[in-house]
Amino acid sequence: MATITFKGNPVHTLGELPAPGSRLPDFRLTDTDLNDITLNDVKGKKLVLNIFPSVDTGVCAASVRTFNRAAGNLDNTEVLCISEDLPFAHKRFCGTEGIKDVKSLSTMKKRDFGKAYNASMTSGPLEGLLSRAVIVADENGKVVYAEQVPEIGQEPDYSAALEAVKNA
Repeated sequence: MATITFKGNPVHTLGELPAPGSRLPDFRLTDTDLNDITLNDVKGKKLVLNIFPSVDTGVCAASVRTFNRAAGNLDNTEVLCISEDLPFAHKRFCGTEGIKDVKSLSTMKKRDFGKAYNASMTSGPLEGLLSRAVIVADENGKVVYAEQVPEIGQEPDYSAALEAVKNA
């Protein structure tokens, strides 16, 4: 179990994120048109997994906006923005915000993403939601960067994640 904080209070996750050098666990997520997206669907591309509790919070929304702005400048890279929100919330947010360069994905159909990535919070007021994290993988699905953001209300280190993509 990993310990992070929510407003300074300890919160636990299932464990440590996949470590650099390891392979990404498979996943099945749902896009805003209710289509399944799996790891195999993005095979051969670098990946940025922007994982967060809910697109309807300020910091989570900011992370989607920031990665959306960066995505157009990343070669052979897919940015996947992942939360427990329903695809309808993702679609509403992306439509309102003009988000077009990232894939906004829900764990709706198969809720094992948080377990496979050890990103589910197991305590605190947001228990059951995904923690805030960023994982970057190369074209072969090997993790090259992982950040478990220590405070849920804090934004991830965008510069470090984007640098990891460029060096992958």
